[in-house]
Amino acid sequence: MKKNIILSSLFLSTVIFAQNKGLVANSQSPYSKLQSVGLQDVKWTNGFWKEQFDVETKSTLPYMWDLYHSETSHAYKNFEIAAGLDKGTFKGPSFHDGDFYKIFEGMAATYAVTKDKKLDAEMDKAIALFAKVQRKDGYIHTPVLIDERWGTLGPEEVKKQLGFEKYNMGHLMTAACIHYRATGKTNFLNIAKGVADFLYDFYKKASPELARNAICPSHYMGIVEMYRTVKDPKYLELANNLIDIKGTTNDGTDDNQDRVPFRQQTTAMGHAVRANYLYAGVADLYAETGEKKLLDNLESIWDDVTYRKMYITGGCGSLYDGVSPDGTSYDPTVVQKIHQAYGRPFQLPNATAHTETCANIGNVLWNWRMLQITGDAKYADIVELALYNSVLSGMNLEGDKFLYNNPLNVSNDLPFHQRWGNVREGYIALSNCCAPNVTRTVAEVGNYAYNLSKEGLYINLYGSNNLNTKTLNGEALEIEQQTNYPWDGKVTLKIVKAPKDLQAFFLRIPGWSQDAEVLVNNSKVSDKIVSGTYLKLNQKWKKGDVIELNMPMPVELMEANPLVEEVKNQVAVKRGPLVYCLESDQLPANTSVNDVILNLNSDFKTDFTELKNRKLVTIEATSKIAADNSWNKTLYKPISTKDGKSLTVKLVPYFAWGNKGQGEMTVWMSH
Repeated sequence: MKKNIILSSLFLSTVIFAQNKGLVANSQSPYSKLQSVGLQDVKWTNGFWKEQFDVETKSTLPYMWDLYHSETSHAYKNFEIAAGLDKGTFKGPSFHDGDFYKIFEGMAATYAVTKDKKLDAEMDKAIALFAKVQRKDGYIHTPVLIDERWGTLGPEEVKKQLGFEKYNMGHLMTAACIHYRATGKTNFLNIAKGVADFLYDFYKKASPELARNAICPSHYMGIVEMYRTVKDPKYLELANNLIDIKGTTNDGTDDNQDRVPFRQQTTAMGHAVRANYLYAGVADLYAETGEKKLLDNLESIWDDVTYRKMYITGGCGSLYDGVSPDGTSYDPTVVQKIHQAYGRPFQLPNATAHTETCANIGNVLWNWRMLQITGDAKYADIVELALYNSVLSGMNLEGDKFLYNNPLNVSNDLPFHQRWGNVREGYIALSNCCAPNVTRTVAEVGNYAYNLSKEGLYINLYGSNNLNTKTLNGEALEIEQQTNYPWDGKVTLKIVKAPKDLQAFFLRIPGWSQDAEVLVNNSKVSDKIVSGTYLKLNQKWKKGDVIELNMPMPVELMEANPLVEEVKNQVAVKRGPLVYCLESDQLPANTSVNDVILNLNSDFKTDFTELKNRKLVTIEATSKIAADNSWNKTLYKPISTKDGKSLTVKLVPYFAWGNKGQGEMTVWMSH
């Protein structure tokens, strides 16, 4: 065993560390048009994402790290018991290991930027524990290993099938790759290599029935990232095999995304988190193999999600429980009950929207990978939409309380108790998976801001930061970005260092924007500027050159496709990339947000307000409350002809709702 570890370490030491070191190491992916910049290459300097990163480093990350070391969570204790350092039984959900790896990944991404030695020491301590837990064959999954250690395992294959085993391993592999890129150390990567080797051997021998034991396929992304990092071709072989075995058994389910082979899937169905993770993993595989069928299906599914099944916030998974497929058969082997389901096309309820934070993060992961493959700005639009709205809404402004689901309406009068609450909690018992996920996501937003290509630099997300990277030719490239985005549409890019040769900059012109203007050194660019595309600026750049992007940010009233029955004759309010909402603290006592009728001719004045030490732009609008707004023991009644009471209300960004205490909220309003 010791000899194998030495050989493994020597093998890993030969990996070219100069390859790009971002969230996805796609510098040598033959079918990826764009490539990541390094995790350490972007540093937020002020404004929105600097504030959010400060919340991450000062509150969220230390809170989550301590929580998962505590008895409340018991996650770290599970590792200690599995390692034989303590006695006890496994406690917590079966995906607890994976949740800890997500927090670890967030710590590694944070370390890449801050180089905080305390974070490095904490990570090394955890890695040493992982090494003690890992079985000689590379296997690591504490629910099984604890029972194995104490002789209480029982039918192991059943536990594997139901226990999020591969999901946990997937997050381990991803976290290990990020740690390696952030630190240059191979201690965690060696453990991940053992896991990847175990999976390779397991899937070579496993029956199709046992092979489908992969609830929530994070290991698709993980195994491709291992292939990219250590360049072992058997990992790519495994990734292909994971797609091939989907839908090959009679006991597959849409809930687990394995009833139908992926190459037969053209629409989104089933469990939204598991679906989005699958799509992200398939996109990773396409970047390596270029199999056209994979991309064709991903694009078809993307159209189905984006144009028929996604909320205005970028949220995914509309139903707590649905059926899939629906309306085609009474055969129970065809119609299946699905948890947190995508639902039917245009089936987008608001008060009962599930929209798990993990599903929305999965939407980001998937669209980010589609952007890498294609360079198409429409995918960056979705990344931005979900990040600013349905991802950040999963956490309070102070960074220590979290939501599992993200409804678009909260009404006190709903006569039933929903499975998941509408109040953020410090620890969501038995389903705290979203809190670690948003922890790592916020730590990694900087890596979404830019991409490199053979032609030049892509600017995807706007926020004040310093970029210090190298082009694909190895030449220094430094940019200072200044902006108050998303509160203001002016973005300034100052060139600090640039290659002497011709270099292109690709500015994303968001799909939401209209009448954007671009200036280079105060001279207006005459090229046609098209929303939802990248504008190519191609010239020789020198130090001190300035690119200025101006995007007007009017308040926009949004309506939904009339097939979305739940919001017919209602409007939502957007400004820039942000969706806004109305909270009940703006209303008189005994008045519901559902009673408010928005005046479409409002002046819609914008102003800054401070909430929990964060400055937010609010929107002031005029509205009225119906004269007769009582619905006690009433299902239908005539429309009142009396004038309602006029009222001025302030709308807040959706991501910030629920930070002023418990109350009602709505995104969609009558008019």
